[in-house]
Amino acid sequence: MAGSHLADYLLDLGDIEVHGTKRWRSNPANIAHIENKIALHDCDLTDYKNVLGVIRKVKPDFIFHLAAQSYVPTSWVSPAATLSDNITMQVNVFEAVREAGIDPTIQIALSSEEYGLVLPDEVPINEDNPLRPLSPYAVSKVAQDMLGYQYHQSYGLKVIRTRTFNHEGPRRGDVFVTSNFAKQIAEIEAGKKEPVIEVGNLQAKRDWADVRDTVRGYWLAVNKCTPGDVYVIASGVTRTVQEMLDLLLSMSNIKVEVRQDPSRMRPSDVEILLGDYSKFRAATGWEPTILFEKMMEDLLNYWRKIINKC
Repeated sequence: MAGSHLADYLLDLGDIEVHGTKRWRSNPANIAHIENKIALHDCDLTDYKNVLGVIRKVKPDFIFHLAAQSYVPTSWVSPAATLSDNITMQVNVFEAVREAGIDPTIQIALSSEEYGLVLPDEVPINEDNPLRPLSPYAVSKVAQDMLGYQYHQSYGLKVIRTRTFNHEGPRRGDVFVTSNFAKQIAEIEAGKKEPVIEVGNLQAKRDWADVRDTVRGYWLAVNKCTPGDVYVIASGVTRTVQEMLDLLLSMSNIKVEVRQDPSRMRPSDVEILLGDYSKFRAATGWEPTILFEKMMEDLLNYWRKIINKC
């Protein structure tokens, strides 16, 4: 999702050559509208020689490292793979840059999940909050975070660390809660699902920004932020999952039963995420511009379009 929106944004800026990596099983739908405008490279980021080959060929001025096993529930099922893949992919990018002898600015997409257990007096969350990760995924992002710092300190790599809070919008994978709810509503509207919304923890509080604002922030980060430093990118507003669901339902005429699915509950959950992006704003001038309501409306319409084509 984020990669395709970032490519859209960079192409709109003009005079930028955009390259991306993909795997054989990558879903081409998200980039179908720009596939002839970007250069795509088959690359398994866990394969160092594969990564080095792409880096040597492209010699990028900027690298946006967005790849990860990013679904928290999967990290509970496959903790070792999540840790190994997320750490290995980033190390491979760093080592390939060093071996290729180039000096790009590298943005690494980190996560608010790193903060984990947030105490009541610690919100809003800024860059100095303690990291108390509560999932294997969160631990993998802490490792990526520290590797970014270490490679900057040890080798002078121009690494910008962005701890991004939840970002949503069209093209979001249906395993993620906002997109999952929107897809279920679209399926019910189309008569393809019984009028029941399956949910997990509705009381968790999240800071949701629009992905289109977020990727604009990534471009500002590599152009205006200080290498080696870390920055929070967030909306600065928190809402419960229940509030998000209620908003989606208000955009539809359907009547549904909301049913809790035990399989959607996590062994431990982050209760509140609310970001303080003042440091990032001071460095770049960035502010979120797309309203939460617009973001959710666009996401619901995205799924309506897909479901109605099925």
